[in-house]
Amino acid sequence: MDCRHYDAGRCRSCTWLPIPYADQLAAAERDCRELLGEDLDWRAPFASVEEGFRNKAKMVVTGSIEEPRLGILGEGATGVDLRDCGLHEPAIQAALPVLAGFVTRAALAPYDVAQRRGELKFVLVTAAPSGDLMVRFVSRSQEPVTRIRKHLPWLLDALPGLRVVTVNVQPEHKAVLEGELEIVLTEHAALALEVNGHTLLLRPQSFFQTNTAVAAGLYREAAAWVDALGPASLWDLYCGVGGFALHLAAPHRTAIGVETSVEAIASARETARRSGAAAEFVVGDATAFATSAQELPDLVVVNPPRRGIGTELARWLQESGIRHVLYSSCNPASLASDLEAMPGLRVVRARLFDMFPQTAHSELLVLLERHGDAVGSRP
Repeated sequence: MDCRHYDAGRCRSCTWLPIPYADQLAAAERDCRELLGEDLDWRAPFASVEEGFRNKAKMVVTGSIEEPRLGILGEGATGVDLRDCGLHEPAIQAALPVLAGFVTRAALAPYDVAQRRGELKFVLVTAAPSGDLMVRFVSRSQEPVTRIRKHLPWLLDALPGLRVVTVNVQPEHKAVLEGELEIVLTEHAALALEVNGHTLLLRPQSFFQTNTAVAAGLYREAAAWVDALGPASLWDLYCGVGGFALHLAAPHRTAIGVETSVEAIASARETARRSGAAAEFVVGDATAFATSAQELPDLVVVNPPRRGIGTELARWLQESGIRHVLYSSCNPASLASDLEAMPGLRVVRARLFDMFPQTAHSELLVLLERHGDAVGSRP
C-alpha cells in the first residue's frame, strides 16, 4: 500500500506500512506464538486485504468552515486532512469529500482545540458491506442541529446510500470521542450489516469490528469450533451487537449475550427477533453477570476490550468448572495475563485474524479446555 501522507511524515498511524504484508502477518503470528507457546494447534493466519478494509472512519474536524480538514489532529493541533486515506472502504472514501462540503454548506464551525471554540469535533462514518452508511456529527453542543436538519436533504441526495445521520453532543474539553446524548435525524436509527447471512443492526453507540470481512471469518471459525464441541448452552460475554451469540446459537443450543451498552443490546435483541435465533441478550457487566449466575453454561465466549477480562472474571472461570472457553482477544498481551489466572484452562487451539493490517495490532481467537483434574469448584 502506498500512502503520500506517510511518505511526507504527516501521518504515521500505520506503523508497519513499510513492511511487506506477508512479513507483517508472519511477525504478528510470531509474537502471538511467543506469548502462548508452540505446543498447541496453531491454525494458519486469516489474512486481510491490505487496503480499503476499514468500515469506520473517525475523522477529527479542523480548519475553517470554508476549508475544513477531516483527518487527524497532527502536530500543533492544526489538523491533517486524510479524506483520501487508503485504509477506508470505498464507500467511505467516496463519502468524505461530500461530508467536507456539507460542513461548509451547513456552516459547521470546526472545534479549535487550542482556543476552545467552534462546534464540530468529529465526523464518524461507518459503512455496511452493502455500501450503506451511518454518519455521526460529534458537536460541542446542540447549536448546529438546526442547520444540519435544514441541509440534510442535500446530504441525503448527495449520498444515496446514507441511511443513518445523528448528532452526538460531547461538551467536554478532553480526549473523549463521544458524549451520552445522541440525536437521530433520519427515519432509520440503525445500520444493517449483512455478515454470513446474519443481519446485524449497528446503532450509533454500539461496537462492531473494524474489518467486516475478517470479522466474518472470525465468526465462521468460532462457529466451526463450537459446533465440533456441541454445547447445549453458552454465554457470549462482552457481546456487542451479538455477533458471536447470533452465529453460535442453534436449534439445539441456547445463547445468552451480555453487554453494558444499552444501544448494542437493543440492536442484538432486534436481530434475534427478526431471525428467530435462540439467543437472549442482557444489559449488564460481564463479571457481575457471571459471578451472580445460578445456572452455568457448557461454554463461555469472551470478547473483551483491550484490557482483557480482568482477574476477577478469570478467577471465576478458573473455579467455575466450565470445560471450554472461547476467547477472542484484540490484545494478546492482556490475553496472556488473563491466562495466568486460569491455569486449569489450557489453550488447545489458536488462530490469528488480521483485523488491522499495516499495524502491530492483531485479533487472536483461542480455544481453552479444562485439563487434568482441574475441574474446580463453583464459588
